[in-house]
Amino acid sequence: MNEPFDKEPDPELGPFIDTPPRWFERALAIEPESRFVKVEGTDVHYLHWGDPSKPGLLLVHGNGAHARWWSFIAPLLAREYSVAAIDISGMGDSGWRDSYSLEVFAEEQMAVCEHAGFFRNDESPIIVGHSFGGFVTIVTGSLYGDRLSGTVIVDSPVNPPGRPSGPPDHAVRQHRIYPTIEAALGRFRLAPPQPCANRYILDYIARHSLKQVPNPDGGTGWTWKFDPAIWQRFDIGDMSARLAATRCRIAIMRGEFSGLVPPEIGDYMFTLLGRAAPVVEIPLAHHHIMLDQPLAFVAALRTLLVDWEHSKPTRRGDLIARVPFAT
Repeated sequence: MNEPFDKEPDPELGPFIDTPPRWFERALAIEPESRFVKVEGTDVHYLHWGDPSKPGLLLVHGNGAHARWWSFIAPLLAREYSVAAIDISGMGDSGWRDSYSLEVFAEEQMAVCEHAGFFRNDESPIIVGHSFGGFVTIVTGSLYGDRLSGTVIVDSPVNPPGRPSGPPDHAVRQHRIYPTIEAALGRFRLAPPQPCANRYILDYIARHSLKQVPNPDGGTGWTWKFDPAIWQRFDIGDMSARLAATRCRIAIMRGEFSGLVPPEIGDYMFTLLGRAAPVVEIPLAHHHIMLDQPLAFVAALRTLLVDWEHSKPTRRGDLIARVPFAT
């Protein structure tokens, strides 16, 4: 069997961890409710945790990912929030479309918020988007921000002019069908590539990235859930203008070792937001922050959201917040 994930540990992150810790097992034991809402003719799937009477919090995954990337994060937030995690159309357990756009993805976010009852609460919902999901959330904040309490953009690079950004326009290649789930898991890789010491998390999200399908040679096999045609002729647009047009409170999070959002990109985004929104750095994290440092990420998000509950947006000076790392 192919060795899945990374073969060599990262000296910054420490040795591989294959055995799930108790906190992870306890979080996964809280099984969410699985729901669907139809948006522009396509079934959009999402998961829900917690008391629906509490303020709404929508979690949005990245490129080619799915709602289960949040299954070990959402229960840790459900004490204070009614939490939903969306499968963007073309990914996870949502339906596929003939074509995709950021505007349609933003509409899906708002539809899930509506369907989950978030707008029936006194407090407007907050959306947290990671990577490509952060781009969608930026668009949602620019179009529908007056209906939101805020957005949190997690390691989603809004690049200055001259720096490449956005998904490539490439030919569609159908997914390979693997004979066994073990063979498929051996091909799972994070995109963009990065080390990750928490292999118990990688195993969990990899298994939920696959679906069983008929094999042309007979029997069944395993293949990836996401639509390989999503990025064909996909236009990401002017993300700088969209970020600057945000119509609600906003915060940026980035990983200390992120290759997509290094400090200079965080500062560029900070400047686009009038140097009035926090840029929170998560120590010892690469791009996939919730995989590298899940508890530090939860602590930082909890702290940010509590502050938002008890403060008013104000213009602040040149401040970049850094969350202390607890060993």
